[in-house]
Amino acid sequence: MNIEWKFHKNNNLKFNYAMKLLLSIMLTTLLSLTIFGQGSMLCRGHYWTEDEANIMMKKFATEWDDLDSWEERAERIKKGIIEGMQLDKMPEISGNFNAIITNTREMKGYIVENIVIESFPGFYITGNLYRPTTKQEKYAAVLSPHGHMPDKRFTDYVQLRSAVLARMGAVVFSYDMIGRGECLQVEHKNPIALLLQTWNSKRVLEYLLSRPDIDAKRIGMTGGSGGGTQTFMLTAIDDRIKASAPVVQVSAHFFWGCLCESGMPVHKSHDHQTNNVEITALCAPRPLLLVSNGADWTRNTPRIEFPYIQSVYALYNAEHKAENVHFPTERHDFGYSKRSAVYNFFAHHLKLKGRRIPYDNGYKEDFVTILPREELKAFNENNPIPNNILKGDKAIMEYLDIKLEY
Repeated sequence: MNIEWKFHKNNNLKFNYAMKLLLSIMLTTLLSLTIFGQGSMLCRGHYWTEDEANIMMKKFATEWDDLDSWEERAERIKKGIIEGMQLDKMPEISGNFNAIITNTREMKGYIVENIVIESFPGFYITGNLYRPTTKQEKYAAVLSPHGHMPDKRFTDYVQLRSAVLARMGAVVFSYDMIGRGECLQVEHKNPIALLLQTWNSKRVLEYLLSRPDIDAKRIGMTGGSGGGTQTFMLTAIDDRIKASAPVVQVSAHFFWGCLCESGMPVHKSHDHQTNNVEITALCAPRPLLLVSNGADWTRNTPRIEFPYIQSVYALYNAEHKAENVHFPTERHDFGYSKRSAVYNFFAHHLKLKGRRIPYDNGYKEDFVTILPREELKAFNENNPIPNNILKGDKAIMEYLDIKLEY
């Protein structure tokens, strides 16, 4: 078939539209010849190769060309997340955190407390609050989820970043991933793990906002690896997160294989396909920091993921609010250099006091007291596990009446 396009020399808008349409058709045809046509709605693990993801990002870019068309696409992606994880089917709960705070200890410039809040009746979020010792009317707040290690909340590097941010002037809530630490009411490989973790993060956010000492205009969130997924997922669907720093996780080609990140159909439906890059871009125009490295699925961030996100921020004239710090010689962790980048990011955007942290050619974290696991546990002899606890995957899924239909 011969198709003849007629247009005037100066009719640049029609020409640009025609070229984008042609490119979209070509890319769609190319993709249909690859492995992309998977029957399942789940996008898991290395769903695409790096080469395929590069082409997909170009295809995504043809589906919007101005702020209105991007925001239309953004709303579809957001709807896909909420419906895909069935967040809209969770019980309506306002407040009712039933917070229990124990074992308050004052350290050098910060306070550590053990905390339990109720996520929904019979299901509990366990963690630690790190607060500044400096007295002021309102503080910033930072949600601090973590990745997959069984007792990661108790590790030195989670304690370090939480204590440093607290000394800088933020109330930090460090909380367990489901099936990890003390959150053992369900297995980590629960089929609705993504829903439970996102809901827990939402409840942590709402608890912090309920506190009279928290400034709702200065709420940040950061986590590494699986904690990075929790960070960009909640940021995408909840504008109350005002600054977001997912660490070593945002990838165009890798969707991670864990149920807590890609076990529910949040990336694909009958009428849309997206990936974690576009989900992260839903942060725009709020401040965003991508931290990446050279030894995992974020090695292409400066060339593939970040330019796409910058193009979204450009629609809002907010390019300066999206940053990428890339460590090509480092590996998959939330180590000192990555933490330091996050400290500077939150100091600027949440108006924290970075000068409260000792500095000598780099931030000095040695003022932090690393506490043993037993001292950080939220449940103990003085605060036993409640009698109404829901126990097991089946009990929790039956209580929530969540059914998997994909």
